[in-house]
Amino acid sequence: MIARGVKWGEVSVKSLSCSLFFYSIAELSWRREPQSTWKRTTGTANIDTMKDEKKNKIQLLEELQALRRQVAELTTRDGAGLSDQTLRESEERYRILADYAADFISRYTPTGVCTYASPACRVLIGYEPEELLGGTPVDFTHPDDAARVRDTMRQLLRTPGGTQAVEYRSRRKDGSSGWIETTAQALRDLRTGLVQEVIAVSRDMTARKRVEEALHQSRAELELRVEERTVALARANDTLRQEIAERTQAEERVRQQLTRLQLLNQITRAIGERQDLDSIFRVVMGSLEESLPLDFSCICLFDTDGEGLRVASVGAKGQRMATTLGMQEGAHVPIDQNGLRACARGNTVYEPDTALVNAAIPQQFARAGLYSLAAAPMIVEGSVLGILLVARQTVNGLRSGECEFLRQLSEHVAIAAHQAQLYAELQQAYDDLRQTQHAAMQQERLRAVGQMASGIAHDINNAISPVMLYTDALLEGEPQLSDRGRQYLTNMQQSIDDVARTVARLREFYRTREEPGELLPVNVNQLVSQVVELTRAKWRDLAQQHGITNIVETTLQADLPTILGAESDIRDGLTNLIFNAVDAMPAGGTLTLRTSATPTHVRLEVTDTGVGMDEETRQRCVEPFYTTKGERGTGLGLAMVYGMVQRHAGTMEIESTPGKGTTMRLLFLIPRGVIDDRPAAGSVPVLLLRRRVLVVDDDPMLRKVLADILTAEGHWVMVADGGQQGIAAFRSATERGEPFEVVVTDLGMPHIDGREVARAVKAESPTTPVILLTGWGQRLQAEGETPTHVDLVLSKPPKIRDLREALAAVCDGGTGHHGK
Repeated sequence: MIARGVKWGEVSVKSLSCSLFFYSIAELSWRREPQSTWKRTTGTANIDTMKDEKKNKIQLLEELQALRRQVAELTTRDGAGLSDQTLRESEERYRILADYAADFISRYTPTGVCTYASPACRVLIGYEPEELLGGTPVDFTHPDDAARVRDTMRQLLRTPGGTQAVEYRSRRKDGSSGWIETTAQALRDLRTGLVQEVIAVSRDMTARKRVEEALHQSRAELELRVEERTVALARANDTLRQEIAERTQAEERVRQQLTRLQLLNQITRAIGERQDLDSIFRVVMGSLEESLPLDFSCICLFDTDGEGLRVASVGAKGQRMATTLGMQEGAHVPIDQNGLRACARGNTVYEPDTALVNAAIPQQFARAGLYSLAAAPMIVEGSVLGILLVARQTVNGLRSGECEFLRQLSEHVAIAAHQAQLYAELQQAYDDLRQTQHAAMQQERLRAVGQMASGIAHDINNAISPVMLYTDALLEGEPQLSDRGRQYLTNMQQSIDDVARTVARLREFYRTREEPGELLPVNVNQLVSQVVELTRAKWRDLAQQHGITNIVETTLQADLPTILGAESDIRDGLTNLIFNAVDAMPAGGTLTLRTSATPTHVRLEVTDTGVGMDEETRQRCVEPFYTTKGERGTGLGLAMVYGMVQRHAGTMEIESTPGKGTTMRLLFLIPRGVIDDRPAAGSVPVLLLRRRVLVVDDDPMLRKVLADILTAEGHWVMVADGGQQGIAAFRSATERGEPFEVVVTDLGMPHIDGREVARAVKAESPTTPVILLTGWGQRLQAEGETPTHVDLVLSKPPKIRDLREALAAVCDGGTGHHGK
């Protein structure tokens, strides 16, 4: 066929391509078998050389691509070398090959529409070629296989190159069906790569399928006959094996009984040599897992309330499964509705298949892959002490003889466990008695310290009260003081206040204190700087006198959160830590104070490069009276620091390495919404009225300083030496018509104390206010033990501000308590 023009030229090339394809097939066949001839037999053409069906069909499709490339080359030569005669010959050969081929050859558009069908379709599916034109392959496909044919077509269009083969059932024109094997290839444009046409070669596979089915049926019949013979032979073998097994089982039962008796005797001897429950149970678990053997074993003991079990010991092999089962050592196991109730009542329980038991414990074991479960009660003196629990992974994995052995073993274990419990209780009673004695002795020592401290506290407070008052007076009344002198006085004032608080804590050291007294906002960074300055004499001056150099470094976190606490307590604790650190560096070293914050705590660390502590010393260093300083130490420093931290709801951590140094770490909670309720500077009330004040105290120095301070404040002051003289002075002034407006009296005085003075004053003049001056001020207020006739309690050593506030409170008609 010769076509003219561009469009007709493209059509001509496509037709020529297909013609040349089939011409090539014919030529190849002729070259391979020169003697081949064309034959007509009942309307079909048979080519002798196509013996390998699948191979020939694939070759047909592959050679098409080569022919199309040749056609493309020919078209680029402007049709040179081609003639009408050549085209007519190729078309004629194409029709001959297609019309007389035994296989059904068809052509389709990329959308699956048939454009050519060879005459072989009459034999294959019963349709005329003209009836297939314009249709699709699905039209003659069995409905059950239509989806597979469509999928093959889609896959062919998506895959560049290659072929796709599919077997499916056909739907003939007469309604019958048969098997067809089709091999198809997509022909693509050599320039664009787009699919232009699909060529398919189909062959009838019905006969081959029937042969395969017959062969399959013959094979099945043969296998059935072999199976019948095998069953008959197996029955004979089973009878013989059963006889052998019965004799073997009888021998095995005897052997197992002997083995179990030996194991029971071995375990009984082993647990009899032990006195603690843990070792007894481990011996039992280890022996069972090794000798039976078992996949899981544990012993559970009843809680003290008898309502549940506690896992006391788990065998080594079962440690991995214990977590999955929720039965790790120490775990609580309820016994209500979980499959262990019968065992808790004294019955041995055996579950051959835990997956079939609708209870909590068996279901847990089944999920863990343990399908055989046995539980034996540990009975002693008529009561169940606990349960011995064992399991295996196989269904029906525990025999009746093993369950009976477990029951006997559980009784022996129960007796040994009961004896171990009695021994442990006796040992615990002995330890408790020893600890009670030790605690009583320790408490007595602490009480002795407190009593001794109480005996001298009065004298100490009297001695430091003048220093406190005169220091206040100098700071307030001497504006010409230098900055350095004022700083020194301020440090002295702070130190005196800390001494007073330390004395107060020593007096109450033997008493339990749950909380610090007054909680106020504390700036830890500022406190660290103060303590470093206050302790300079210890870590620098005294050390340099002995030729020792200590370096103090501070690393303070900026914007450190404020904590709530008693500033003097924390200051004393930090001072003790610095002194201990300096003592731990006899040859000098570096002392580092560091502050930092976590989301919940403020961290205060004191680190030295001293001698460090061993583990025993680190464990005991916070015990009262424990010291490594010999006669130089009291053993109370770290104990007081530890007590301070506990009163502030904090924690104390100690890290130490011998020869490398020690780190003391204090952790304080960061409160939420800290409000500083301390009085602002300049808010102290000033008394403008002149008062007649009677001061009663047995210490001459304290009387003098109180008189000096109150006189300087503008009051008229009279002093009395002791309670008896004070009462007489008050009565005498009242009789003269010059009564005192305020009485300030000490609490602890010989013969007549401050309570008697207050009682006598109120008897003479109920409206005259009485201020009680005592070192027990904070304790009296905290415990609500303020004497009946006292209007206000003032703690020693007093400050000028405290005196002013106290006088203002009682002289304005109000009563209350004041103290620090």
